Amino acid sequence: MELPKSYNPNNVEKKWYKSWEKNKVFSPNEESNTFTIMIPPPNVTGILHLGHVLNNSIQDILVRRQKMLGKNILWLPGTDHASIATEAKVTKMLKSKGVNKKDISRKEFLKHAWLWTEEYGGIITKQLKRLGCACDWDRERFTMDDEYYKSVISTFVKLYREGLIYRGKRMINWDPKGLTALSDEEVIHKEKNGYLWHIKYPISNLNDYLIVATTRPETMLGDTGVAINPNDKRYKNLNSKMIDLPLVNKQIPIFSDNYVDMEFGTGCVKVTPAHDPNDFDMAQRNNLEIINIMNENGTLNKNVPEEFQGLDRFEARKKIVEKLESLKLIDKVEDYKHKVGYSERTDVVVEPRLSLQWFLKMDTFAKEALDVVKNDKIQFHPDRWKKIYNHWLENIKDWCISRQLLWGHQIPVWYKNEEEYCGEKPPDDDGWIQDKDVLDTWFSSWIWPLATLGWPKETDDLKQFYPTQD
Repeated sequence: MELPKSYNPNNVEKKWYKSWEKNKVFSPNEESNTFTIMIPPPNVTGILHLGHVLNNSIQDILVRRQKMLGKNILWLPGTDHASIATEAKVTKMLKSKGVNKKDISRKEFLKHAWLWTEEYGGIITKQLKRLGCACDWDRERFTMDDEYYKSVISTFVKLYREGLIYRGKRMINWDPKGLTALSDEEVIHKEKNGYLWHIKYPISNLNDYLIVATTRPETMLGDTGVAINPNDKRYKNLNSKMIDLPLVNKQIPIFSDNYVDMEFGTGCVKVTPAHDPNDFDMAQRNNLEIINIMNENGTLNKNVPEEFQGLDRFEARKKIVEKLESLKLIDKVEDYKHKVGYSERTDVVVEPRLSLQWFLKMDTFAKEALDVVKNDKIQFHPDRWKKIYNHWLENIKDWCISRQLLWGHQIPVWYKNEEEYCGEKPPDDDGWIQDKDVLDTWFSSWIWPLATLGWPKETDDLKQFYPTQD
């Protein structure tokens, strides 16, 4: 038989991959000499890009080499339920059918989410097989599987009872389109051309004013103070005096705080504690009032003058600037290039927001992660990434783990009047209402190496294949 002049993968690869699967070539045996890699679970909504292809090709090479060296290999595949991305796609699908997510029950929405996942969620799995990846497909996992769900809930309950998970009001990243909190990692900073407005803030009972510079004039309606640096001689005599806040008809204090950079702008900073993390910290230190001026969807609420209520934040910005110009309170406007945070999933500008959320304390985990690098148990190539890694962990904040979504692992906390109970099941008596929030997708992904092997149960898989080599 004459060989074809060029290689045609369709004539070879599908046939042999099916044979490999049928004969369980990639399934490990009971030997203890193991080599284990857990595939970092890609989003169930996605398709493979070149980064995935490179990443999985490297893993494939590693496990195949170890198999040739006589190791008992396990390369365990699976996918992540991707709360925000999946919910956005299901919501869009429902909208195309004339159904508003808000008009149906949680149970009904989840029914649609599962149907969507079953129809569209297997693309990456098919692509990995097409690449010839040596995965054990008998062990394929999904982060919303029943057994995996139990692992996630057990993790939350354990950490809650150890005092590492708490609920509190803190500044978070808010997605006004997805209507949910976001982690810092879900915020993409894009460099944008904008403006720096220099606004005159009249000083009470004086024929004078301070000039503050801001890229977000709409937030001035929630200002509760103007900060100056205690070492700034220009404004030392104004400390503790009052400002007549333009457009709002109220007085706010001038106060000193070391956070203020004397060299930036005019050296005076408008402070909007409910809409800026640094302003919130200054408010805490200086006992300032905290006023939220925005609804969840980014429109202005009833805490602003009536003429601005209900306006989208960017519409309000335009109207506020026009009003300030008419009152001759704009000193100047500068072109200003700066980085603006966008939601990775919905591509809208993220809004800093003071919100009641669930958090995981990170200091203990960060110390342990820093120690293994410090003691060279983990090494970086190239070495410069070590400095970046250390800087990130040394400045890490507590992790906001709650999301205001329907698709995901619902937080296992129940409320009854003033009581709060955390457990894998609610108390037996009536009247307990479960927290509506779900957990951040990464809260489930971080236990992937353990949960895929059956943790918290002491399974044979867990004893044989953990810890992993990845």
